[in-house]
Amino acid sequence: MSPRPAGTLFGVGVGPGDPELVTVKAARLIGAASVVAYHAGRPGRSLARASAAPYLPDGVVEEELVYPVTRGHADHPGGYRGALDEFYERAAARLATHLAAGRDVVLLAEGDPTLYSSYQHMHRRLAARFRCVVVPGVMSVSAVAAAAGVPLATGEEALLVAPATMPVDRLRDLAGRADALALMKVGRDVAGLREVLAAAGRLDEAVLVSRASRPDETVTALRDAPAGPDVPYMSMVLVPGAAAAQSPGPAALAVAAPAAPAGAAPAGAAGADPNVAGLSAAGAPANGARVHDPGVGETGVHDMGVGGAHPNGARADGTRANGARADGTRANGAHANGAHANGQRVDGPGPAGVGVDRVLGSVTVVGLGPAGPDWLTPEAAAALAGAEHVVGYQAYVSRVPPRAGQHRHLSDNRVEAERAAFALELARRGGRVAVVSSGDPGVFAMAAAVLEVRADGGYGDVPVHVLPGVTAANAVAARAGAPLGHDYCVVSLSDQLKPWPLVLRRLRAAAEADLALALYNPGSRARRRHVDEVRACLLGWRSPDTPVVVGRAVGEPGPDGERVDVIRLADLTAEHVDMRTLLIVGSSRTRWDRATGVVFTPRHHDGAPSPATATADAAADTRP
Repeated sequence: MSPRPAGTLFGVGVGPGDPELVTVKAARLIGAASVVAYHAGRPGRSLARASAAPYLPDGVVEEELVYPVTRGHADHPGGYRGALDEFYERAAARLATHLAAGRDVVLLAEGDPTLYSSYQHMHRRLAARFRCVVVPGVMSVSAVAAAAGVPLATGEEALLVAPATMPVDRLRDLAGRADALALMKVGRDVAGLREVLAAAGRLDEAVLVSRASRPDETVTALRDAPAGPDVPYMSMVLVPGAAAAQSPGPAALAVAAPAAPAGAAPAGAAGADPNVAGLSAAGAPANGARVHDPGVGETGVHDMGVGGAHPNGARADGTRANGARADGTRANGAHANGAHANGQRVDGPGPAGVGVDRVLGSVTVVGLGPAGPDWLTPEAAAALAGAEHVVGYQAYVSRVPPRAGQHRHLSDNRVEAERAAFALELARRGGRVAVVSSGDPGVFAMAAAVLEVRADGGYGDVPVHVLPGVTAANAVAARAGAPLGHDYCVVSLSDQLKPWPLVLRRLRAAAEADLALALYNPGSRARRRHVDEVRACLLGWRSPDTPVVVGRAVGEPGPDGERVDVIRLADLTAEHVDMRTLLIVGSSRTRWDRATGVVFTPRHHDGAPSPATATADAAADTRP
């Protein structure tokens, strides 16, 4: 008689808590299981089992795997980690007994089995001996975003999902660099997390969600959330991405129409706040009223959150209204989209738009200089200190010190137009916005992008100011001496926004005019051949011995920081450049003191024929 084949371990995600969020496949496997296992913090207190309870078949064998410890201390020779490792070994042995006997085991996992799940510890110990199949589940991150009523991220925003239990220094670093944050397992350290996000300028956007998708779900602004043991361990803090959370919408306040029949809503249920009722007559909000500006057009019978903390259905008394029916029960799937009577929606006229005059803000485009704070002008520092929003490429925003109450909006370096439109929209809504650029914002940077979108995108009413910074050409020139001491030309070698033949044509014109050249963006991983073409082009008018200053990461410390070299034009290759490099090519008058390394171009011209003329005539037939 052949031995019975071993069973299969199914790691089944049961979602964030609501049994209706269990997938069809998960429900089918649970319903057909002979053995169902699940982890529990205490006997009889498994959140995963509660989610799967409606699908458990009669007579199923249940393996409850109770943690010996759920906090960071344990009376064990190996400490907390030793106690958990021993527990996982025992739990794996229990499941292996069933699997070896040919019985399939469905191991329930909250959320998704592959994301910070206890299932992973069983998989690691059993996958080498038994077949393991993972069934994905709805992640808690998705449920938290749904509960908070905000998108997680959009476009090219980066979403960071991380445990809030990680070391504070690492958490602080990540909070300052990510576009959107989902911090899991908040537990008792709400106060510490609040400090971390405040230091990163993200506290005002942060929302604390506990028991997402469950009947006792709560959503609270992290700034106002109580700290202490009452915060469930499985709570999560969500900081949405800037573009996702702040999509433009109409400048109107949606006020619930007073047409619902008397008695349709229970005492204390959603209704128009008295402050709002008098808004249209007064022409402005009464003192103390908080007016939420909806992000999208609203239709139907809605109660907007006026005087409450949650925009998706705050009652007039500030508590949340999840579509409450007249009998006081929760209406599944309803998010304060009107009061219900006997389970039916109350029809009525749509919300009235009450105009609210905006206080127009402004956009200030700030040059940060080429490196750290020593290169920042006092004018730029003052503008950054007074800004409510800092917008920019993530590497540049990270150079701005976080300030309490200041919002930081990070983006990729290839979305200049979108970044400009976002900043202008924030200003139109009343924000004081600083758009940051490295170097000088008017030199191949964000000033032109903002002004172009302002002119062509319908933002002509938004004031824009440009504050200069130390540009890379001046920084590199200063390190070398004074190679730009006479007439010079500035050219970007990037062909992202203009064709490469145009770049070469402009280089030829500048070289023929015997101008010194400051060359930005000389190369990248994708643009290696351009340097060879530039060298060949310039050698048609310049001596091979013309000095070239190669400046990389000027102002930045460390082994990968500043480096300035001077080489001959004939020796220039792609190996000398990357996107952090700037080149200064001397004119025929530029002098190079090889003993000291100093390069300078005299301020005067003696009127003699340029030495480049003979070189150019000799090479006339080789000109590009």
